[in-house]
Amino acid sequence: MIYYDVTKMGAARHKSGLTRVSARVLGALDGAAHLVSWKGGRFVGESGGPIAFRAEDWLLTVELFSGAERPGFREFVAARPCRLGAIFADAIPLKFPHITWPQSVQRHADYMKILAGFDRVWAISDYVRDELTGFWRWQGAPVRARIDRVELGADFDTSPRTTTAPPLASRASLLCVGIVEPRKNQAFLVDVAEALWSDGIDFDLHIVGRMNPHFGEPIVRKIKATAKREPRLHLHLAASDAKLRELYGAARAVVFTTIAEGCGLPVIEALWRGVPAVCSDLPVLRELTDAGGCVTARVNDLADWTAKLRAVLGDAALQQRLRAEAVTRPLPTWKQAGEALLAELR
Repeated sequence: MIYYDVTKMGAARHKSGLTRVSARVLGALDGAAHLVSWKGGRFVGESGGPIAFRAEDWLLTVELFSGAERPGFREFVAARPCRLGAIFADAIPLKFPHITWPQSVQRHADYMKILAGFDRVWAISDYVRDELTGFWRWQGAPVRARIDRVELGADFDTSPRTTTAPPLASRASLLCVGIVEPRKNQAFLVDVAEALWSDGIDFDLHIVGRMNPHFGEPIVRKIKATAKREPRLHLHLAASDAKLRELYGAARAVVFTTIAEGCGLPVIEALWRGVPAVCSDLPVLRELTDAGGCVTARVNDLADWTAKLRAVLGDAALQQRLRAEAVTRPLPTWKQAGEALLAELR
């Protein structure tokens, strides 16, 4: 039997990246998993009763946790009442603590240590797999876990994949999707847009995403202040699904100025819709961009970003090539992710 940990996902108020991944993994398991939550020092089922695990059962989690947040969980892992599997997203809280939620920073090292005692860990990219194994080596702790990779799906909603390049909208626009925070780097993107507008490049920039309550307010203030003097800049802090579909349909490209990622789902989610991506030249993103439909620019390099976006907005041959690559390149699906996991869990 497969049990699926929804301790936090069930109570989440916002659809964070990790919450979305957890929900999509659960859906990809196609009804094969039973939902459980950690309460009062044990796992309970949907009815609230305790779970009597068997040695051949699997517990799969995509959640973040620590011994302090889940009293008794470390002992549960050590006791091994069943087989334990986890999907690992990233080590960002350890690498960028100054721009990460304080609670995430506090828990993350302990979380990564506990994962070493699991049976299987699936990393969402080769890059974060190497980060986790490097952390374990640095800690010098005994490692039981066998670590592998699972490819997350590009089909983030029920929309069929766009397989022919859609016609270009008459009005050029760029789209940025993601929580508004320093790591996603929207403040830098506004600087890039202003440089292009100053050079006479005419386009709209749409920034979509909720505000990180810890770090996002200064960025939102900057966007709003810029938008007062520049009507081509649009901020959507609470865009509906219908509005987001409309913005994707009109976008010349999706822009992703991030400085750190575990996978980079917005890149392949844009490609699924036939929209090219312009994104930061990070090792983890190269795992997605090298197959086509993408342009990379050096992190926080204003000259490089303006040059790349100027070409994407104005070079018709480049636009045609990128859109053709976006609709023809292979992309992973959540169904494939679920099948790969179930093949290991059954």
